[in-house]
Amino acid sequence: MALVSATEMLKKAVAGHYAVGQFNINNLEWTKAILLTAQECNSPVILGVSEGAGKYMGGYDVVMGMVNGLIKDQNITVPVAVHLDHGSYDHCYKCMEAGFPSIMFDGSKYSIEENIAKTKELVAVAHAKGISIEAEVGSIGGEEDGVIGMGECADPAECKMIADLGVDFLAAGIGNIHGKYPANWKGLQFNVLEAVQEKTGDLPLVLHGGTGIPDDMIKKAISLGVAKINVNTECQLVFADATRKYIEAGKDLEGKGFDPRKLLAPGFDAIKAKVKEKMELFGSVDKA
Repeated sequence: MALVSATEMLKKAVAGHYAVGQFNINNLEWTKAILLTAQECNSPVILGVSEGAGKYMGGYDVVMGMVNGLIKDQNITVPVAVHLDHGSYDHCYKCMEAGFPSIMFDGSKYSIEENIAKTKELVAVAHAKGISIEAEVGSIGGEEDGVIGMGECADPAECKMIADLGVDFLAAGIGNIHGKYPANWKGLQFNVLEAVQEKTGDLPLVLHGGTGIPDDMIKKAISLGVAKINVNTECQLVFADATRKYIEAGKDLEGKGFDPRKLLAPGFDAIKAKVKEKMELFGSVDKA
């Protein structure tokens, strides 16, 4: 199975009332940790790549070379999608050229008319290549790699307009935000989610900003048609915490403790544990 578009895995998730995690990658440690955990959990997985992370890793061809190499050499057999996260119009084309099996077009900064025109064009191009495509209605709050959204709730009628263009899954703002949630956060707006689901039917819905949302809200969102949940900040936090503890304990000064393979090992293990925890919560274990 290995590298696939996200269409089938998310259709199965909707039918089976579970969600597939999108875990954003930042480097080799991240990618290897997520893929190995998916294999151990027998879970489908989506590797999210933001434009900033793609640039940081050296470009989209580097990302695809690394992922394909890991799938082959680590004998990864569960379904894996590599997905452009919050892609601009130009970067959607760049990722399709680089061999990404899935893209997200974030047209939330455009008027609904321009968002529809660009989405329609990208759907046609992506589907001709067997690539899955996600679209967004109502910007997701917080900041992700310089893309700042205020956290609006999507208009269900606009969601239907975008859904009718043939997108494979849809991110609808329901009060969720990227990054850490503030103390005065009002929670997910399930009335909006229900209204969106009524308008879009069986279309898999996407929850961005999965870090910090209480488990009971995650489970309720899945029951209302959310089939893809994005996790990024949480993996970054546990990686940083584990690395800090290793250095504060002076372990980098013991023997060859400064070797990056040793220095980065606690963070690697922390990502694996966090991804496993999320896959169990989302219900995707043994769903490969």
